[in-house]
Amino acid sequence: MKKILYITCLLACWTLCCAPVMAQVNNGANATNVKKQAKVRIQTPMGDIVVRLYDETPLHRDNFLKLVREGFYDGTLFHRVIKDFMIQGGDPASKDAPADKLLGGGGPGYEIAAEIKDGMYHKRGALAAARQGDNVNPERKSSGSQFYIVYGQVFNDEELKLFEQQQRKKKVQEAFHQLAEEHRSEIAQLRRDRNAAGLERLQSRLAEEAEKNVPLTGLSDEQKRIYSTIGGTPHLDGQYTVFGEVVEGLDVVEKIQTVATGTANRPQEDIKMKMTIIE
Repeated sequence: MKKILYITCLLACWTLCCAPVMAQVNNGANATNVKKQAKVRIQTPMGDIVVRLYDETPLHRDNFLKLVREGFYDGTLFHRVIKDFMIQGGDPASKDAPADKLLGGGGPGYEIAAEIKDGMYHKRGALAAARQGDNVNPERKSSGSQFYIVYGQVFNDEELKLFEQQQRKKKVQEAFHQLAEEHRSEIAQLRRDRNAAGLERLQSRLAEEAEKNVPLTGLSDEQKRIYSTIGGTPHLDGQYTVFGEVVEGLDVVEKIQTVATGTANRPQEDIKMKMTIIE
């Protein structure tokens, strides 16, 4: 129960986003002659992490490889770390950043079209792209450079069931607010007329319609298996692009996600990275 409540709180306050300084993706980041199942080594003071990039997300794969080849990530920090959740990096402004500098708003000057795929879940070790929130980024475009690696938690059956209930409740609330927006003029007129009974009837009708519009389906059997054995952050599924996974060095991710942090979840001691493509 505590785990689910913790995750729910994080969902409410954590954006995995960059400041609104990104430009439209130029789609010019594609690399040529990319080898299948490309791998990248991320060197850190706490050890090396090797990630495999998915061919099913070619825009993100090719962009990541392009930036690695250019040395874009070298000297940048894992600037945001949340225990039992994730480690985030890729902000060019983090290079040699003073300890009091607020990080998380930098990038290469473009975004990448979302490649959110069924079956690519936020399991422990997943490599995913950070982005701005839905309120300013409804198309869920990814940051051109910022990424995060999932650590998350392992959930039992009761916690997963509660999570599904909370997620459906959230979707029903979203559906209700959308319906209310569509009936805004009608609601305004009822308020002007001080028609409390009419407002109550409309609210009941919209609430019933919202319930019908949201399916009862929850996590798939595969998701339940993953989150009850491997672990991860299920509430991010379908929200962010997962474009790779850790194949070596998950123990390094574990160590990084436990370090002491300060303002904005920045590690108190800098964790620099250097990346190389594994040929």
